[in-house]
Amino acid sequence: MSQLSELFRQGKYEEMWDRCCGFIDLSLPEFMNVQKRLLLEQLELLKNCQLGRGILKGANPTTVEEFRKMVPLTSYEDYAPYLLKRRWEVLPRKPILWQYTSGKSSEYSYRWAPVTARMLDETEALVFALSFFSSATKRRDIKIRPGDRVLYGMAPPPYATGTMTRVFPHEMFDFLPPVSEAEQASFEDRINTGFKMGLDRGMDYVLSMSSVAYAIGERFKHNGGSVDIKKLVRKPKTLARLVKGKLAARLAGRKMLPRDLWKLKGLITYGIDGEVFRDKIKEMWGRYPLDFHGCTEAPVIAMQTWDHQGMTFIPHLNFFEFIPEAEAIKCWQDPAYQPQTFLMDELKPGNYELVITNLHGGAFVRYRLGHLVQITSMRNDKLDIDIPQMRFLARVDDQIDIAGFTRLSEKVIWKALENSGVEYEEWTARKEVVAGKPELRIYVELKKNESRGTAQIADAVHAELKQLDTPYAELEEFTGLRPIEVTVLPHGAFKLYKMKQQAAGAELAHLKPPHLNANDAIIEFLTSTARTVRVAEAAPVAAAA
Repeated sequence: MSQLSELFRQGKYEEMWDRCCGFIDLSLPEFMNVQKRLLLEQLELLKNCQLGRGILKGANPTTVEEFRKMVPLTSYEDYAPYLLKRRWEVLPRKPILWQYTSGKSSEYSYRWAPVTARMLDETEALVFALSFFSSATKRRDIKIRPGDRVLYGMAPPPYATGTMTRVFPHEMFDFLPPVSEAEQASFEDRINTGFKMGLDRGMDYVLSMSSVAYAIGERFKHNGGSVDIKKLVRKPKTLARLVKGKLAARLAGRKMLPRDLWKLKGLITYGIDGEVFRDKIKEMWGRYPLDFHGCTEAPVIAMQTWDHQGMTFIPHLNFFEFIPEAEAIKCWQDPAYQPQTFLMDELKPGNYELVITNLHGGAFVRYRLGHLVQITSMRNDKLDIDIPQMRFLARVDDQIDIAGFTRLSEKVIWKALENSGVEYEEWTARKEVVAGKPELRIYVELKKNESRGTAQIADAVHAELKQLDTPYAELEEFTGLRPIEVTVLPHGAFKLYKMKQQAAGAELAHLKPPHLNANDAIIEFLTSTARTVRVAEAAPVAAAA
């Protein structure tokens, strides 16, 4: 049992808060001192290993300033010869485990990343911090207790979120289902089993993908009222919970929702769709989800605190640099271009690409994640947190550029579709050029109760995009273009695609088409027998002028 777990078991919550959440009380100069001290320690490890010497390319930096001037920015291809073969002997520190995420299919199937024992220890403290913040209403307000019931909705190891769950002292809680069982089941079976166990035992925390929390709520809205009570006579706890939930929903004059069955202490979610579903999850579950940002190469980068607003950066897992958005786009277009980077204490509110250097013996050095984040403010005045606040926007290299006016991210298109009120099962979008003109084509599978036609759907999404993205609104104003085309897919198209991928042995990350820029083969599969209607363009450029 780790020291943190032992403190938790003993109920020493004040000390737990200081160890796990103390980073939010750092001043910005203190934050930077932690960053620079740990980076210099990491540099010494890099100089004494094969991978480090290869990345440093003969440089011998002894200060942070020399490090930034002498060491080039890197991408995964710089590490692939070592990491794809999981060569631990070339690394700064021997890893205790490896984790992966999906890679670019044209180059490699997975991106493997090593995790050292020290990195794992630091991650344990941050998972505790997430659980504390998710249920707190002020500093040092710790509501989680041993034995609390936790719905397990994370992807299993070797995905990074599964590693986070495993390092957490899950034996001290009632995980639904137990972690050892969950890791052996398919994702769908795990969620269904956990859901049934929660009906019987209750539920205190939900730890899941945002889309899973949303999907459970949707299931209640559409099927919650059709539960056959007679079949549950032999399950008195489940029956009592459902009867109480149905009564609460009836008194409220609506269909049953998860909040009618469970009064959660905390709700922790992850995924690009967290901001998209935030308000709907609150409506369904009775509390806002606590979001965090991370990835395989850097498991925890930043997290929300108890106000559920901007995310606060973590100082002691990765050293951070930031590339301004315009510079980031320029160097993605021209790989030879070397952009200027800024440190945390040099930022102003705006959009930046994240660059990280792993600390504590990690592998990645001045590594371009491709994550575009927005610095929303230089501090959280309400909670007196003196660290820049961020939100994740998109991947820099995975957006849809329309006529050079706007770069639409997955999150913006998704939010526009949600805000439009269109009842849909799934969607994917990409830029296509028709008759020499760029179009945003959205392929959408509708729910059976959606009666609007493609022109009405496109109008509704177009109106929401204009509200969410100023450059998109200016595209119509200045050029007269309304570049939306909607293709309605056959019912079951995405389910059939998933079945095809499962039959081919695809991993979890590849079971669904990407939301942006799916290739021709995927689109051809989805659009079989589909019907397409193009939205009429607005007035020509001359008339608009």
